[in-house]
Amino acid sequence: MTVTAKICGVSTPQAVRAALDGGAGYVGFMFFPKSPRDIEPEAAHRLALPIRQAPAKVVAVMVDPSDEDVDRIARLLAPDLLQLHGKETPARVGEITRRTGVGAIKVLSVSESADIEAARTYESVVEHLMFDAKAPKDADRPGGLGAAFDWSLLAGRRFSRPWFLAGGLDPWNVTEAVKASGAPLVDVSSGVERGPGLKDPPLIAAFLDAVRRA
Repeated sequence: MTVTAKICGVSTPQAVRAALDGGAGYVGFMFFPKSPRDIEPEAAHRLALPIRQAPAKVVAVMVDPSDEDVDRIARLLAPDLLQLHGKETPARVGEITRRTGVGAIKVLSVSESADIEAARTYESVVEHLMFDAKAPKDADRPGGLGAAFDWSLLAGRRFSRPWFLAGGLDPWNVTEAVKASGAPLVDVSSGVERGPGLKDPPLIAAFLDAVRRA
């Protein structure tokens, strides 16, 4: 099985180049003020230019966005996919995809098996699913915290849409995570950083190398 990776929360040309040189299939930009990876749409647009020349997709990550926010990001960035990381219902996800004409990745927060089953209600309105660790109750953001969940909860499961494994992945555990979960796609953010929001090109390269060997 070939596993494809998404490098999320990039904010520098060096991080974008490392992602592309390493063969990432998706590169994500974060639009959420509480995140240390938050970026302005105009800056993301400039950084995305080389991605559009590569066999990789531009992903805009948003958390419970308003119609105004969705319209602004769609207009200024023109992403290939919108990643919705909040409490968006299936109906809301459908509204956003119809409004923008852009396919969605819906993130599901996981701590137990029932959380994974909730993904079934989104399969008809998304292009991809993503399973991430559930954030602690006192967290000020839903992801990018370096937390993991029991990857084996996904073992043997089948979905009608391709799905990502996220949460706590890094160059040292991603191979194990893929084997335990059977994930066809993986997503990393804090696991390739030298500090909050500071992507490290050598760590990106190491992560993508480990994905190739998974």
